[in-house]
Order: sequence, then C-alpha cells, then structure tokens
Amino acid sequence: MADSPSPPPPPPHLDLGNLKALSVLGRGSKGVVFLVRLAGGGEEEPLLALKAMSRAALERRSLSGDGGGGGAYRRVRVERDVLGALRHPLLPALRGVVSTEKVVGFAMERWCCGGDLGALRRRQADGMFSDEVIRFYAAELVLALEYLHGLGIVHRDLKSENILIQDDGHLMLVDFDLAAKLPNRSPSPSPSPSPPPTVSVASSVGKKKKKVRKKRLSSHFCLSGDPEVSPETAAGPPPLEAEPAMSSSKSNSFVGTEDYVAPEVVAGGGHDFAVDWWGLGVVLYEMLYGRTPFRGQNRKETFYRIVAKDPDLVGERTPLRDLIARLLEKDPAKRIAREGVRRHAFFRGADWESVLTVARPPFIPPPRAERENEDYDAIDVEKVVDQVFERGGDAAKGGKGEKVEEKNSCEEQVRDSPQTDDFSVF
Repeated sequence: MADSPSPPPPPPHLDLGNLKALSVLGRGSKGVVFLVRLAGGGEEEPLLALKAMSRAALERRSLSGDGGGGGAYRRVRVERDVLGALRHPLLPALRGVVSTEKVVGFAMERWCCGGDLGALRRRQADGMFSDEVIRFYAAELVLALEYLHGLGIVHRDLKSENILIQDDGHLMLVDFDLAAKLPNRSPSPSPSPSPPPTVSVASSVGKKKKKVRKKRLSSHFCLSGDPEVSPETAAGPPPLEAEPAMSSSKSNSFVGTEDYVAPEVVAGGGHDFAVDWWGLGVVLYEMLYGRTPFRGQNRKETFYRIVAKDPDLVGERTPLRDLIARLLEKDPAKRIAREGVRRHAFFRGADWESVLTVARPPFIPPPRAERENEDYDAIDVEKVVDQVFERGGDAAKGGKGEKVEEKNSCEEQVRDSPQTDDFSVF
C-alpha cells in the first residue's frame, strides 16, 4: 500500500463582503448556489460558484438528531475536507470557505456551462446516447472514481444530475455532501493526471461538426446545490475475476438517491467503494435506455427491485450490456470494479492516458458570456439563504428520484445527437 499523502492545507477563508453574487444557480435541501466573483476582480479572475448554507437550519437539523450522530455541521466539515483534498480536472476545485453569523459555504472554481448529463441525454432525439458517446463519458467517470477511491473517498451519490459538462466538453463529478472518507485507502491509488489543455471553444466547434439541437442548456457551475433528485446479460468476453473488497472498513449509513442506491445500502449490512461502481452501472443503463433500471411505482417497490430483480437488458448482446450487468451485480464482492472495468471488452482499444486530452468530446457547449449580469446590483446572499430556509424550513425539494441521507432516526429526505468527431483514443 502506498504511503498516505500529507493532508491538504486548510482552505483559505473568504470574506463574503468581497464576493459579488450575480445570480442564483440552484437551490436544494441544504444550500443555495450563487454565481459570484471576487469584488474588483479583473477579466482574468474566474467566476466562482458559492454554495451557501444557513447556520440556523444546520443547527435545527443537529438539534433534531439529523446528520448521523455528529450533527449537521459534521456533514459540512466532511464535505469541506473532501473538496479540499481534490486535485483533478474532472472534479471540483475548492477556492475557499465563507463563514458568517448567518451562513457557511464553499466557493468553487471551474465553469460548467453545458448543464448536467441527464439534461444532455434528454435533449437527444430519442433520449439516449450512442455506444460511442457512452464509452467516452464512462471512461471519464472511471478515471474520476479511481482517483477518489485512491484517496479513500467514496462518493455515494453518483447519478446523472451530479455529472456536469464543462465548457470544453469534459465531465465534472460534483455534489460531495454525502461523500465519506473510509479508514483504509485503496491499495493502488491512481495518480492525479495533469489538467487537460485549454481548448478554444471556437476552434473546437470546427468544420465537419455535426449540428447540436438548438435549445441551449441551462448554465451550471461545477458545484450542485443539492440538485433535483430525482436477468438477461449480454454474451461477451470470458468472465472477469471479481476483485477483492477495497476496504475492510464499511459504512452503515443509509444514504444515496432512490433510483441509484446500491442493494447493500438498502439491505443495511454495510457498504464501501463498491456502491460507486453500482452507481456507474445505473448511469450507463440510463444513458443506453433513457431510464433507470429499477424504478417502481413507489420507494418500497423501487428498493425491492434493486435488491431482488435483475436489470432488463433488452436488445442485442453487446459488450456495453455485459459491462452494465457486471456493474449491477447484487453481491458487492462479485461486482466488477477498477481494473476489471478497464479491461472489459467495452473499453477494448481505449488509450486511457489520452482520455482527458481529447480535444473534441461528444458535445461542446455553445459559448456564452461568462460575465453576464455583472452590471446589476449584487444579490444579498444572507438574505436569500434566510428567505429560502425560513420560508420552508428546508430549501426546495424536487425532481427525479429521492435522496436519502444518513440520520440517527433512519428517516429519509427527498433530495427524481452529439458530435463524435474525435474518438481516436478508443
């Protein structure tokens, strides 16, 4: 096992008075996300996303027993520490923390103007991606998960709404408020790759580029504010040997999002890094079929299907369907992971060293003005957060599936055709 890296330095504290909030990007059950910039910042200063949480709401949650025993602030500290440890082009970058008498929050870098992966999929003519597009996005998610697991971090909420499209077309895995740091690290952490080179949007949208549907994607930053929440197996290569568990330590928390939660989480017997590979299987299924594999009429039926039913992998027997079946293996000890995923026939011929430098990903968002609204009056962050949380007790609920968070009482809370010019690495 590699030596444990030195802990990252604490993130710098930012003065809320030095941040100008330009707009609200999103609201969720825990926080409100604002588009902000540093006051007086020049044109070279990147815009930031600020996820702001109400201190009063956090204290209410702690007093009510929410937050897994250590209080709601414990979850905030875990998220802060996880974000501060990330150094990867497919993961968010923590710029600093904000703390006032009314709010606490995280300021994040990296612009994601392409929306989330689920929204992009729904914009396709048939609501699904081709195998070639799925292969690219799946490879980037594999790299992100390898890096996280190498740090001993399990995401625990992998879903389409938590996968954003950066301005250069590469992915960004976000929303770490349910992440956990397990005591034992992966035996072979993946090294942090160098960030991909800066790609001009104009040059990326070059000749021979297929047209993208004209409807513009909504603007997102690489930080979610608790976004809306949403056996036939294929004949393929010889069976791959299941890899041993990555960690002898497991978490017993009941967390995740309803449609994506792993069977071991539902069963309550403890879980580890394997839940993220299950989540990848659900995301791949959704990209292929346009729906999640185990959705029932209600939460009880969904959980029953997750534990007892095999995914319906209709269609031609292909390596992709075989990979999905192996990722959606009920027994986490037999579930394919890490090198087994890399070696699978679906990725045969992939140049893993070049994935992050592909200049033409399947979809490159159209350019947009990053500094729109800067002439408007700044938004009062504390006032907006106070209004959101005081009016409803929690921020707005929404969407697809339901997100379940760890709580002492075990209660659950609601959280439901691209261009393919450059796939030479496959």
